[in-house]
Amino acid sequence: MSNPLDTDAGSELFSSYEAEFKLVQADLTQKLDQIPELSGEPRKAAISAAERALEEADELLGQMRLEKQNIPSSSRPKVNQRFRNFETDVDGCKRKLLSLASDRAALFGSRYTDNPNPTDVQLEQRQQLLSGTDRLDRSSQRLRSSQALANETEAIGASTLADLHTQRERITHTGQVLYESEGYVDRSVKTLRGMARRMATNRVITIAIITVLVILIFFVIWAKFR
Repeated sequence: MSNPLDTDAGSELFSSYEAEFKLVQADLTQKLDQIPELSGEPRKAAISAAERALEEADELLGQMRLEKQNIPSSSRPKVNQRFRNFETDVDGCKRKLLSLASDRAALFGSRYTDNPNPTDVQLEQRQQLLSGTDRLDRSSQRLRSSQALANETEAIGASTLADLHTQRERITHTGQVLYESEGYVDRSVKTLRGMARRMATNRVITIAIITVLVILIFFVIWAKFR
């Protein structure tokens, strides 16, 4: 049977579906255990009840399959393992019910014969049995198809998340490089501004020196010819 309920690994809604599934599973197991002891009409009624319980279990599995996609990735492996165990249990119940439903001698009791010309009642009962068996087969096929689709969707989702994580790391790295480059540009601008200020200061000093020299030259010439 499946592992005990682990509420730490899933959402509250998934846990409620899981608890409800366990109740339905226990009821289905009890019904299947009672069928071998019955024959005739009681056996048919028990098989019909087991079929309804099995359909309810399938519906709960479908709800759980959708809800487990909302569970965090860190907790999803344990939930997936429990879900696969539930699916295995349901498949086992389907095979057991199919085997019990195929036992026509027990199903029809003393009225079952190998007469090639059965009565209308026997024919109708056999048709009902075959119809129920066909429904079980179709349910099994739908369940397997849904499981394959869910596994494929989960794989695509995991691959997409991995790609997004890689792109996020690249964007983060690019942002860091841009931030460092911006720091380099700021320092370069500050250096250029400092150089420009020093050049302007040197130019003023040079002009002042030249002006003083020119004045001195004129003063010397004036003093010489005075």
